[in-house]
Amino acid sequence: MIRINLLGQARPKAAKSAVPVEATMQVVMALVALAVAFTVLGIVYYQQNNQLNDTEKRITALKAEKASLEQVKQDVDRFEAQKSTLQQRIDVIETLQKNKSGGEDLLQMVANTVVRVDELWLTSMDRTGNAINLQGEAGSINAVANFITQMKRSGYFDNVEIKEAKENDVRPGVETYQFTMSATINPAGIAATAPQTQTASTPAPAPAPTKGRS
Repeated sequence: MIRINLLGQARPKAAKSAVPVEATMQVVMALVALAVAFTVLGIVYYQQNNQLNDTEKRITALKAEKASLEQVKQDVDRFEAQKSTLQQRIDVIETLQKNKSGGEDLLQMVANTVVRVDELWLTSMDRTGNAINLQGEAGSINAVANFITQMKRSGYFDNVEIKEAKENDVRPGVETYQFTMSATINPAGIAATAPQTQTASTPAPAPAPTKGRS
């Protein structure tokens, strides 16, 4: 539709609104603040991320070190167990060697003491170091007492003690006594008991026959 201006006056132009300078500055400052904030956050994030990576690497290294130390500890424990086993074997061997020395002399000393007592016999003998335990049977209590006396007088034994002596019925109708006793070996007695060489003695000449009186 065509419009005609009959008044002959110019149409007024719309007035332009001006943007305040302060509002513009506020927007610019806000944008600058946001940029600075994002920059700072980026730097902090980068630093924290690097620190986190370093920490993870340290944790991984410590875990590997821990695993290595655990393996070393297992090896040490295994070696300690082997050492303990070997030491026990060595102790057993040393004990056997120690008990072996003088064993024949000990049997001889006990035998020499037993033969001096009538109606008494030994059934077992155990030795631990210098301590011995004896078990046997006797025909009477007096025989047991006599055996103790002979052991003390022999010089081979010390601390001779009777542990038990009781009548048993091993042989029906026969009075027998079972006894258990202990003693310690006298090292001086073993040292004094040394085998001596037996030499054949020259027979003494027969006495000359005496002449009878005529």
